[in-house]
Amino acid sequence: MEENKTTTVEMTAEEQAQFAAFKREQEKKAAEAKAQAERESYKNLVDEEIERSIPVLVNISEQIKEGKQKVLDNFKAILDMKGELFKTKVKDDQRSHTFTNSEGNKRITLGVYVTDGYRDTMEDGVTIVKEYISSLANDEKTQALVSMVLKLLARDAKGTLKASRIIQLRKIAEEMGAEEMLRGVKIIEEAYQPAISKQFIRAEVKTESGMWKPIPLGMTES
Repeated sequence: MEENKTTTVEMTAEEQAQFAAFKREQEKKAAEAKAQAERESYKNLVDEEIERSIPVLVNISEQIKEGKQKVLDNFKAILDMKGELFKTKVKDDQRSHTFTNSEGNKRITLGVYVTDGYRDTMEDGVTIVKEYISSLANDEKTQALVSMVLKLLARDAKGTLKASRIIQLRKIAEEMGAEEMLRGVKIIEEAYQPAISKQFIRAEVKTESGMWKPIPLGMTES
């Protein structure tokens, strides 16, 4: 049986420094190679899991889509019947309809998300309102009114006026009896052109404590 032998090598200080630098370089390369291998392993693991998960999620998405469409189709007939029974016409621009069961512990809301939008003529109405209201800035009271009206005419991040604020604007103009301002508000209202972004379904059940609890119907809900 061979014995392990230890060999002593004599080196100068310069040779020792060179050997130490060589050793550090080798260790650095080994660490980089290991890190690269781990990154490659991670990338492959992600790719494999995505390939397995996407079909599962697509299937879930299709089931949710089909289920929601079935509910919408079923309630379309109910909406038509509602109009016939109560002799009322269901407005096409009504944004949501809520139905509650007889026991009062389950309800479904069907609706559409609507984004505010306007035709170009809206700018003419805004100009009229701003010119009129700015002419009133004579004292602190009217300056406060001007500030409030200008805030109502402020745009959101997308550069759009909020329809709810135009309703407030009309109320102010009516209370003031300001015909010129009302003319501008009317131009804005006539230019209103909302866009339907998508339909939604909200289902809720009432808990024992009497609170409405939503049933998750989307991937981000829990």
